[in-house]
Amino acid sequence: MGIPPANSISDTENPLLGIHKNDTPIPFPKPKRAKFVILFAFLILTGLAFGSSKTSWLSKTQQNFNGEVHIGDPEIVESAKGVVAADDARCSKVGASMLRRGGHAIDAAVATALCVGVVNPMASGIGGGAFMVVRSASTSEALAFDMRETAPAAASENMYKNDPKTKVSGPLSMGVPGELAGLHEAWKKYGRLPWKTLFQPAIQLAKNGFKIHGYLGNDIIKHQNTIKADPGLRQVFAPNGKLLQTGDICYNLKLAESLEAVAEQGPEVFYNGTVGERLVKDVKKAGGILTMDDLRNYKVRVNNALTVDVMGYRILGMPPPSSGTLGIAMILNILSNYGSTNAIEGPLGLHRLIEAMKHMLAIRMNLGDPAFVNVTKYMSDMTSPSFAKEIWHKIYDKTTFPPEYYLSRWNQVQDNGTSHFCIVDAERNAVSVTTTVNYPFGGGVLSPSTGIVLNNEMDDFSTPTEDSPDTLPPAPANFIQPGKRPLSSMTPLVILKDDQLAGVIGGSGGMNIIPAVIQVFLNHFIQGMDPLTAVQSARVYHKLIPNVVSYENVTVLDGEHIELPEQTRLFLEKRGHQVKPIGIAAICQLIVQTFESSVDLGHKTGRKFIGDTYLGTLTAVSDPRKDGRPAAI
Repeated sequence: MGIPPANSISDTENPLLGIHKNDTPIPFPKPKRAKFVILFAFLILTGLAFGSSKTSWLSKTQQNFNGEVHIGDPEIVESAKGVVAADDARCSKVGASMLRRGGHAIDAAVATALCVGVVNPMASGIGGGAFMVVRSASTSEALAFDMRETAPAAASENMYKNDPKTKVSGPLSMGVPGELAGLHEAWKKYGRLPWKTLFQPAIQLAKNGFKIHGYLGNDIIKHQNTIKADPGLRQVFAPNGKLLQTGDICYNLKLAESLEAVAEQGPEVFYNGTVGERLVKDVKKAGGILTMDDLRNYKVRVNNALTVDVMGYRILGMPPPSSGTLGIAMILNILSNYGSTNAIEGPLGLHRLIEAMKHMLAIRMNLGDPAFVNVTKYMSDMTSPSFAKEIWHKIYDKTTFPPEYYLSRWNQVQDNGTSHFCIVDAERNAVSVTTTVNYPFGGGVLSPSTGIVLNNEMDDFSTPTEDSPDTLPPAPANFIQPGKRPLSSMTPLVILKDDQLAGVIGGSGGMNIIPAVIQVFLNHFIQGMDPLTAVQSARVYHKLIPNVVSYENVTVLDGEHIELPEQTRLFLEKRGHQVKPIGIAAICQLIVQTFESSVDLGHKTGRKFIGDTYLGTLTAVSDPRKDGRPAAI
């Protein structure tokens, strides 16, 4: 148990409480509906105290025909049998339908990913890549499936020297897609339902049409010039010359045909068959460098999940080229030195978190694809409690510092976009998946003959020509090489407590993912907020350069306003932070498993154990910022 360094606090501050003795404690902000959730929880507990079960108490008014229990808000459900939290209600229901058929969590994950790729094509799809963490309840095995895009064989570190814009948009910004290969690899190991079955919901949505929801509708408006400039995007999102809007029905018949072919013939038809051939032909016609050899040579990486023990939890996540798990580990190890959860509450706790994030960002850019660069030292540092303690001594409660104080050597990669979903099945197999095409609508190109949106993942690489007097140098560890995977902020996590499933979490939003996920984790698992409040509470973000704290000030699609309180902003400004409001920066999904206080997890005793696996109540939350909805069986 540590205490803050002597020069970081005054004698009027209490380091264990994380507040001034003369100040009123200011908790992390909770949204208005949090009061309802707390009242509802009290009523439930009251009902339990009088001998009635929660399910029966709710059954007359709030239990739907599938058995899932909605607890007051559409963004949250409970079930003992299995849950899915995606950023679109239709896809959560698709995943839950696979669980209801007896499918493994991986079956639900494949179907959910395909669904999201159809209804939210600005964020994900089979033209992109993903990271997946799977934890098997029966074996306790935890695997990391790296289906990240790779640089084509014809790519080089100076390929964008003459025209930097082609790194961001257009066919030259495309990496070799990996999502289908990764989903199939995971399904081969864990899947129970037929591969073809998992494709049917997505095929029907693409073929029969789906209603455009608010988030996609907003992106169509924001990026209408991109859509109008590309023949493939126009044929889907501006048919007959008229731009589709929220509430309109969207069809992608060519994508339906591609999905049907993969459902019938497997991913081989994409990586070495007719779908891939059509895709490559369209990419080459548009000016890209993707080849059939690139597709044929793509390989999914399957490794043991990166495991970190911190703050009483075991975190299972992705190794590099994802920086998410390592970033979360480093931040939590730094904060652990305060010795009390109270020390990370309130405005002072938020200041400490921001400082820890800034130090993490400085180290993060030393990472890269471990198949091409040696990142062992940086992985060791970012998971080391002793290294974290050294950093902790550099954090002062009274002030922040300019970027050079954090010893950052390299410019940050500003990755974007993505979609995330979490799944837990009846046996407590857990899956956390983050999938992406990077920027909204990827590189701004849709293959007309396949209906597939091309990713622009090459922009996640650093390049030597991006050097300028106004920025730090680009990171050599992340330079382009053929077959290399670019650095990522994606952070799919599975959380354990005493070797039992405690939760699944992850986020979307590019570089903002790590700050969002760490705040949701701290809100629920460390500070004890209920799951919905933990997800919905206002967040802050930092990119180190510019040296600005961005705070949420946004009214989301369901009308709820989310904003960091003024007194918290003033507190941060007094410590030297420059603060500015932003809109939606990241989206998080969360599943938690509730443990009864009477259960002895260590000795695996109690009525809810089946063998070595605890079967508690599962609560799933979809982030209202994207108007997502969870589902259950």
